[in-house]
This record gives sequence, structure tokens and C-alpha cells, in this order.
Amino acid sequence: MEHTRFVGLDIHKERISVAVAESGRRGRLEYLGEIANDPGAIGKLCDHLRRPGQPLAFCYEAGPCGYGVHRQLTTLGHRCDVVAPSLIPTKPGNRVKTDRRDATMLARLHRAGELTPVWVPDADHEAMRDLVGCAVSCGKS
Repeated sequence: MEHTRFVGLDIHKERISVAVAESGRRGRLEYLGEIANDPGAIGKLCDHLRRPGQPLAFCYEAGPCGYGVHRQLTTLGHRCDVVAPSLIPTKPGNRVKTDRRDATMLARLHRAGELTPVWVPDADHEAMRDLVGCAVSCGKS
């Protein structure tokens, strides 16, 4: 049986918070801390987390930072899901948000299969969307 390691990422412009949930109901859930949001640091993270026979499954919330992290992780051969924040299950009354909590929650929910991935555009499509968005916002000023 395959033992997947589920990695939750809370991504911001400068930093990425990282949490890992091991497979299984009783699998360990651990917050690893923060790394820089750059390709070198992400590559080192993958090397650090990689174990023989244990594929990595990453997930993070869609947001203003785009899909560059998704592209890098999938190019490295890892599974990566991007989820819409509005589709993430939350407990009523749980309003305190921290990067640590968000990364840990994403890893746990990803392990449980509770997250719904969104469509990820390729680099050309994303660039076209950005260009159209810029043209629309420039026309309104």
C-alpha cells in the first residue's frame, strides 16, 4: 500500500508556511515552519520531504500569487492541487486565521480527501488573463 505524505502550503508573496500530514487516520500531522517563496527553497523542501515509496501530494489555496508553485511542483513530478478558499470546509466560529493553522488545516483536509481542486491554467493562459484584467482595470480609471 502506498504511503502518501500530504503537504499543506499557505503561500504569501515572500514566505510559505509548510505542514505535513502522514497517510492514515492516525498519521502524524506536523507544522514544519516557513520557507522563502522562491524556486530554490521549494526545490530544497521537496528534497527534504522526499522518501522512497512515499509520494508527495501538495495543496494550497488559490490566490494572488498565481500558479507558479503548482507548475514547479508538478514539473518536479509531485501531485499538487490548488483549491478555492470558498470550497474549504470550516468549522462554525473558527475565525482565527494564522499561517500555521492554515497550512496544518490544508494538510489535514487534503489527507482526508475533503478538498476540491480547481482548474489550473497553463502559463500562456494565465498571462492572457492577467493582460485582459490589466486592460479592463486601465479602462476604468
